Amino acid sequence: MKAVVVHGNRDVRVDEVPDPVPGEGEVLLALEWGGICGSDISYWRHGGTGTAVLRHPMILGHEVAGRVAGLGPGVSGVEVGQPVTVHPAELVGEHAYPEGRSNLHPHVRYFGSAAFDPHTDGGFSEYRTVPVGQLRPLPDGVSTQQGALAEPLGVALHAVNRAGSLRGRTVLVNGAGPIGALVVAAAKHRGASAVIAADLAASSLEIAKRMGADETRDLSTQSLPEDVDISFEASGSPAAIGPVLRATARGGTVVQVGNLPGEPAPAALGDLVTREITWVGSYRFADEITDALTALAEGLDISPLISHTYPLAGAAEALAVAADRTTGSSKVLLRLSE
Repeated sequence: MKAVVVHGNRDVRVDEVPDPVPGEGEVLLALEWGGICGSDISYWRHGGTGTAVLRHPMILGHEVAGRVAGLGPGVSGVEVGQPVTVHPAELVGEHAYPEGRSNLHPHVRYFGSAAFDPHTDGGFSEYRTVPVGQLRPLPDGVSTQQGALAEPLGVALHAVNRAGSLRGRTVLVNGAGPIGALVVAAAKHRGASAVIAADLAASSLEIAKRMGADETRDLSTQSLPEDVDISFEASGSPAAIGPVLRATARGGTVVQVGNLPGEPAPAALGDLVTREITWVGSYRFADEITDALTALAEGLDISPLISHTYPLAGAAEALAVAADRTTGSSKVLLRLSE
């Protein structure tokens, strides 16, 4: 079968790899769609992401959906042909973590991750075997293309959950890349009265508007609003933290959903104290991917997020377009089957 394999910095290839065979408790998936994430781009650009460093070639991709193509021994309750997406996290070993927050388990194998050696191959391939417990069936009316967006929508819903109730609240989303735009949609879905999206890129702001933003701020010419109830910092830029804290009302909440650097970086934090802001982190998700599928079945439309689609053979170009915001890209999808 064909698979998108990263070999090193700026070296991604569509390789021929052995067809997988499902083992005990596993399902064989024929994959149809995959979404390119920032971590996929980082492996391609830098040969790693965060503390995970590429040591040998690895199949990329953790935002995927397709159909069941075969069942391994001991699998029941799943039908061949059934459309599914995948929860990409597998907890490794017995470790303590806060109840209901499996995303904080200290040892997790994630699709398309070099955190462990051997690495965990992702799902940008024609087929992949998956433990049956990681499958999430797609509800009626939810396509496999939509299903490939359930994982990042789960990230956005987890961030929204970290903020508490949004009903009737004013919300700022700083950074309108794919996750920020999904936070916009999730916040509106969860009852926010007004959502303001801010970014430097006009194309990203247009997508945020189509995803439900009531107002947009172009930060190349405008400033952030004042006294919003809840802010989501989705840019991951340390320089943005100070202005976002200042934009948040006294006693308000800031949810840090954009990944921050792992090394020291300057940030203006004075307002965290003087305005008594609650600043919380948001990391991946627990099982909000299931909530994401429910929201999609209820009619949440996140299709404006999809800016480009490419065939599997065009993976290198797809990564380059996804990495370059001047292309107007947001969520770039790979069509993994013909």
